[in-house]
Amino acid sequence: MQSYFPSVPSIPYEGKHSQNPLAFHHYDPKAMIGGKPMKEHLRFSVAYWHTFCAQGDDMFGSEAWDRPWNRFSDPLDAAKAKADAAFEFFTKLGVEYFCTHDRDLIEQADTIRESNRRLDQIVGYIQPLMKSTGVKLLWGTANLFHHPRFLHGAATSCSAEVYAYGAAQVKKMLEITKELQGENFVFWGGREGYETLLNTRMDFQLKNLARFLSMAVDYAQEIGFAGQFLIEPKPKEPTKHQYDFDVAHGMAFLKTFGLDEHFKFNIEANHATLAGHSFQHELMYARIFEKLGSVDANMGDLLLGWDTDHFPTNLYDTIFAMIEILKNGGLHSGGLNFDAHLRRGSIDLEDIFIGHIAGMDAFARGLKIAYRILQDGRFEAILQKRYESWNSDLGRAILENRHNMKTLEEVMMDLPVYAKGSGKQEQLEHMLNDYLSE
Repeated sequence: MQSYFPSVPSIPYEGKHSQNPLAFHHYDPKAMIGGKPMKEHLRFSVAYWHTFCAQGDDMFGSEAWDRPWNRFSDPLDAAKAKADAAFEFFTKLGVEYFCTHDRDLIEQADTIRESNRRLDQIVGYIQPLMKSTGVKLLWGTANLFHHPRFLHGAATSCSAEVYAYGAAQVKKMLEITKELQGENFVFWGGREGYETLLNTRMDFQLKNLARFLSMAVDYAQEIGFAGQFLIEPKPKEPTKHQYDFDVAHGMAFLKTFGLDEHFKFNIEANHATLAGHSFQHELMYARIFEKLGSVDANMGDLLLGWDTDHFPTNLYDTIFAMIEILKNGGLHSGGLNFDAHLRRGSIDLEDIFIGHIAGMDAFARGLKIAYRILQDGRFEAILQKRYESWNSDLGRAILENRHNMKTLEEVMMDLPVYAKGSGKQEQLEHMLNDYLSE
């Protein structure tokens, strides 16, 4: 098997004083945090699409990267080269998971039959690589947005034929995910939405989307796929409005159509900010409803108006994320998938390693700081103080449903009431910065 990264060794942990860009400064996979190795808290995953399929093009520029595994004209040869590069990368980086769309694995053909035949060939090639390296599939998904046939969506398409094609594609990828022992299956509705309501039957589309997801649940049960189904929210782009706008919209949709027991959420940081939320907001919203399943670890550039998918290096984001993940008891079958790509000008092969190392180090620091914050309890003490009136006789009576509007009016009729419970925002932000310097 050809080596695609011969100049890059296996990435070591060298500690925070190291200046080696091809070494971890904070991520020590064996370091124990709260009785569990760091690698088990973080469960890092590499995105097949950004890392091995992307070629540096964007909406204003053509392909800028010449990756050696993308120089093959035959679809199967190209897919095998990409797989060889991927598993060399996974093992040298030291990650145990990857995520993929069906069309990342091998170029699709003109028909479902031929595309499925090609998929079977490359899956047969990948299985021994997974077995020999120990790298596992965190989640699989079907690409129902890139091909022109999905111009008007897939599960919400105005075309019954396109809808059926999308269902067939999901069926096959569910089978592959089960065959590769994938732990989750993701639905991202990139084109499940609309550009204008002038040509959209929203009620029809929402019902068809629910029908599509119900069929997937039924088929997973039929074939014995026991992995977790995940919805990945995003408010817009490529469509103006997508039905999986954010976690709150997703929860409402799932509950309305009786699908909530089958799905959790895969939260992406950049999608959260596009929805006008913080990353932590989306994670917390999913967590408090016991629907936090997995994370796409990246970040956006708030000065740009699209999904830029930078590698995550903002420590505030990783700290807040790990606070929610620790409160969630971990990510269980989920993980931290680097749905991130290099900047177009980062053309060296070693830059792929450096981008992932930077993200892994940032989440490692976030984990360590989040654990200290939760352990020492200073933030929680301030939070408890702010809400202490709910421990009073009145507060407990309200929480125990022993009051109604009439009785509350009687209690408060002659009492002057003033604002209580300082937010202490400045103190909390100051405290947080202290953790960064430790």
